[in-house]
Amino acid sequence: MSRLVRAPMIDELAVLSELCMRSKAQWGYDKNFMDACRAELSLNLRDLQRTQVAVAEEDGQAVGVVQLDVKGNCADLLKLFVEPGVVGRGVGGTLFRWAANRARQLGADRLFIDSDPDAAAFYRRMGAQHLGLSPSGSIPGRMLPRLVLQLRPAP
Repeated sequence: MSRLVRAPMIDELAVLSELCMRSKAQWGYDKNFMDACRAELSLNLRDLQRTQVAVAEEDGQAVGVVQLDVKGNCADLLKLFVEPGVVGRGVGGTLFRWAANRARQLGADRLFIDSDPDAAAFYRRMGAQHLGLSPSGSIPGRMLPRLVLQLRPAP
């Protein structure tokens, strides 16, 4: 098995959006919840133009996707989703390290993550620290764990 991280192709945005939906659904959310999240979990051409997006590929198949927004010295991890059938094989870690390195290259000192509650432990294992709570972009009244990864030593 060979894994690479590459730029997405415009014609695979719908496939990557569906990968995000399958990945989110693995936590057992119902149809109404998933429908409410669809817009936030989708990728479009504007995302490719305004943010950093990468795809993890294994043996010619997209198995994960990550989206990063860097503004000044702060970066936000907007998406990190892994195909449910490959969870536990290091794809998420590969994508997270790509995002942290890319954010650092673009001048960010910190990477902020508004995490699904079920994914927060993964981000803590990757070195992120709990910062507080942040409102969901899809579900009114729902609060999400907010974490931060220091990308450079504090001055």
